[in-house]
Amino acid sequence: MTEILLQRRSLLGLFLGGVAAAAMPQSLIAAHAAASAADGLVRAWPEDFGVSPSAILAFLDDVAAQGYELHGFMLARRGHVLAEGWWAPYRADRNHMTHSLTKSVTATAVGMAIAEDRFKLDDRVVSFFPDKLPEKVSDNLAAMTVRDLLAMKTGHASMTSGSVWRPIKTSWVAEFFKIPVEFPPGTKWVYTSAATYMLSAIITKTTGQPLEEYLRPRFFEPLGIAGYAWDMGPDNINPGANGLSWKTVDSLKLGILHQQYGQWNGKQLLPREWVEQVQHPHTPGKYGWQWWRAPDDVPAYLADGLFEQYSVVFPKHDAVIAVNAAIPSRSRFEYMLFKHFPAAFGDEVGKDEKNLSKLVKRLKNLEVASFEPSEPSPIVPHVSGKTYKALENTDDIKSVRFEFSGGTCVYSLEDANGTHTVEVGLVEPIEGNTSMPGRALHHEYAPASMRVVASGFWQDDRTFVMSWAFVESAFRDTVVCQFNGANVRIDRSVNVNSAATSLPALKARL
Repeated sequence: MTEILLQRRSLLGLFLGGVAAAAMPQSLIAAHAAASAADGLVRAWPEDFGVSPSAILAFLDDVAAQGYELHGFMLARRGHVLAEGWWAPYRADRNHMTHSLTKSVTATAVGMAIAEDRFKLDDRVVSFFPDKLPEKVSDNLAAMTVRDLLAMKTGHASMTSGSVWRPIKTSWVAEFFKIPVEFPPGTKWVYTSAATYMLSAIITKTTGQPLEEYLRPRFFEPLGIAGYAWDMGPDNINPGANGLSWKTVDSLKLGILHQQYGQWNGKQLLPREWVEQVQHPHTPGKYGWQWWRAPDDVPAYLADGLFEQYSVVFPKHDAVIAVNAAIPSRSRFEYMLFKHFPAAFGDEVGKDEKNLSKLVKRLKNLEVASFEPSEPSPIVPHVSGKTYKALENTDDIKSVRFEFSGGTCVYSLEDANGTHTVEVGLVEPIEGNTSMPGRALHHEYAPASMRVVASGFWQDDRTFVMSWAFVESAFRDTVVCQFNGANVRIDRSVNVNSAATSLPALKARL
């Protein structure tokens, strides 16, 4: 296995080098302590806190059997991290898009701002933005409150996805006020990112700071969360509903803060009453205040992002699970997660050295997909370094180019915005940055630069296949290039998306 693939380790698997603490080399004990200090969380054996290694293994077995693509998993109980693993090429130290899990972070900011008397739950939304209101304000719009935004009872008839607003460069507050309020606020629940965006906008309006800046000394710094990134929308307002990227452990910390009813290291960062309210079913069934309720028979609530980004809190069991993944919507992953947890949480479990050893080994050897180099095709000398002019296409792509050299292929694409490249490893995956466009496949995200781990192989003499894992997101593209004389056909698809998962074939010729 390549060095790239080896650059991930479950901290549990890395530092628990045997099946009993007394048997561990002192160097591993020291390393384990250093890792605990690095993120402020303490590691421990699963059995010491009522969790059997076999129960965690059963969950991992189900994940593998169902073919679910997990990127990161962490389990904590009673303040101790008991298991953690990352599937290569994803790693503990990488940020990962959280999508709508961000909403629960925004709710945390709202709770803090209300505690500081910046605004009140029953303040009218229109009162904050008199300069952004439409010419005619309907009675329903005028009646909408902060409480309605939190509960997603805005009176809107349908949802607004973050993907709809991301391409818009003008005021999103003005866009919000254009949405018809067809029902009296507080009477109808509709999940919508527009409501959470307005919570972020209200925080910026009342504090004079973007949401991220407001939370920095109140949330990020006290919890030891660093190196995160949060997109910025128009009007210097963080989206609120999405756009936050951080590490798996940061999602775990969000859950632990709520599991501890707002306390962190002895300080009450978030009012206990607020934590009680966010998990309360303010709508019939599954929704609280920007947190989802688990199914009725499961005592849990969760921050939930698209493609299965989770921070799950089990209040009765003093446990939290964090997950990063790339799993299509409407999968049965949530059902499977709750099949295993909280059933795995007990009061006392006996030592299970055999399964603990198996768990350690499993967590040390996780990967999304293995990589096997292929023999180079005999057509490489005939296609390498040649420019293929793109035929008519909807993305205004002008040309593509393949440059094979030793163990790499540099793939270049020229469009109206310039030339974009991905360096692809043929012997082992190569990690780098790219500006390669992909908005339509990536839930309308279009960052200027993305971290990518890229590999390629020859499927046959005329078919070259590239894998581009955008490792700070859920997205992993497969690019199939079929050469036929002077022509090349390029088919690009993605593992998950909110819309189409493939692009129309791009055809080009020398």
